[in-house]
Amino acid sequence: MKKELVMGIDAGTESVRVGLFDLQGNEIAFGATEYRTHHPKPGWAEQDPRDWWDCLVASTHKAMSEAQATKEQIIGIGLDTTACSVVACMNDGEPLRRSLIWMDVRAGEEAAMIAATADDALKYNGYGKVSPEWMPGKALWLKKHEPENYHKAEKIAEFVDWYTYKLTGTWTASICNTTTRWYYNREEGGWPVQFYERIGLGDLLNKFPQHICDLGEAVGGLTKQAAEELGLLENTPVAQGGADAFVGLIGLGVVKPGRLALITGSSHLVLGLTEHSMHARGLFGSFPDAVVPGLKMVEGGQISTGSIIKWFRSQFCKDLEDAAKATGASVYDLLNLRAADIPPGSDGLLVLDYWQGNRTPHVDSAVRGMVYGFSLKHSREHLFRAIMEGIAYGTDHIIQTFRANGFQTNELYLAGGAANSRLYMQIHADVSNAVINIPTVSQAPSLGSAILASMAANAYKTIHDGVDHMVRYKDRIEPNQRNHETYRQLAEQYRKAYPLFQEWMKETSAITEEKAASPAERV
Repeated sequence: MKKELVMGIDAGTESVRVGLFDLQGNEIAFGATEYRTHHPKPGWAEQDPRDWWDCLVASTHKAMSEAQATKEQIIGIGLDTTACSVVACMNDGEPLRRSLIWMDVRAGEEAAMIAATADDALKYNGYGKVSPEWMPGKALWLKKHEPENYHKAEKIAEFVDWYTYKLTGTWTASICNTTTRWYYNREEGGWPVQFYERIGLGDLLNKFPQHICDLGEAVGGLTKQAAEELGLLENTPVAQGGADAFVGLIGLGVVKPGRLALITGSSHLVLGLTEHSMHARGLFGSFPDAVVPGLKMVEGGQISTGSIIKWFRSQFCKDLEDAAKATGASVYDLLNLRAADIPPGSDGLLVLDYWQGNRTPHVDSAVRGMVYGFSLKHSREHLFRAIMEGIAYGTDHIIQTFRANGFQTNELYLAGGAANSRLYMQIHADVSNAVINIPTVSQAPSLGSAILASMAANAYKTIHDGVDHMVRYKDRIEPNQRNHETYRQLAEQYRKAYPLFQEWMKETSAITEEKAASPAERV
């Protein structure tokens, strides 16, 4: 008999990846398919849910083919997606418009209005600014600017909810998403009804999926239609999933208090679990039961990280593609090799990583990226290294905020795209003076989803059981103390830039954004 496998679906910003794992956490196969992101205006970002499904089907077939697996071998399915990626649709899942994905920050005015209420629910924002990425701001934007779509929608939910419905025919909401992005608080009775009524969204609560499930809870089995399209067995158990980075905590083994996860990709997230409540400016949370029942999650993050590096490659490195092919390397490999010879600090270049605004600690969607220190000495590789350093300064700013509020750690557990670059990881270790642990499976969200799948299949009873059997580590990166001293001073200069330039950045952006292009395209 062939070995049993679990499937971890990881739907990120750029693609959906389907991973197949055995019950020891060994990666068997991966299939990935990209979908398109639309940017109708600066700060806007939309995707078509129908593309999500088509790409999931394609990725599943790729993974099954690569593994030469049979559908009988798949004993459970888990999933994670971007969040907060809002879908307005009918009860049958038919979307009324493209999704406002997580990085869409058009709801800045709505977020400011919500913050002005000073409602106690806003402790999740550290009693500070409200992120326009979260559900209330985006839903309020839809209600104000697209009332026809808002009122027609029978369901307003998230990417993970829509996927779960498409797979099982059942509408659920994840405790992970509702707690971290919708202001749900199980410890205090559930929905903060007064808060939603105060901001003009009392009717939104009836549009949400009504059944809220814990991560790993069995939602149901694959419908006949979904099974046929995916090439899997009808009634294969599907586990409740959640937000990609938060499920990534499970794939990293960060399921106990004290460890700090660094999830890298298009964005960076810094996440940890605690037994005690933490509410402070510059932090999101703490969120009860969001990942592991009985523990609270604390969050910080950067909106643009890997997406900036991808932007740099696509805009300025076309000429390196032939050289990369000739050597069997990637363009990133060539850039890393050349940037490694540049000293820490990039000979005076300093980058602010605010391409799509700042998530934490400033929670400011209106600011934009900056580069200081250009001279005729600087090369393309200088700028590439400076971008990596600027991202690391932003990560360190978040870690310093954690430390200032009592979350002490010098150990990071890293997953995602940054693990492909030794230089990038070393820069992070040097800037934050922290050891970085690298898991054997770098795609932590996929592995985390596979662990949730194992729970739905009754292979393991709890998240901790799954982690004990399926998570291992392969590398440990120590900080260079000499480099850290240089970076410590530059990170301090990075932190000074926001208070000095925030108003200037907003005024300058307003001049050009008023003349920005055309209205958003519609599905």
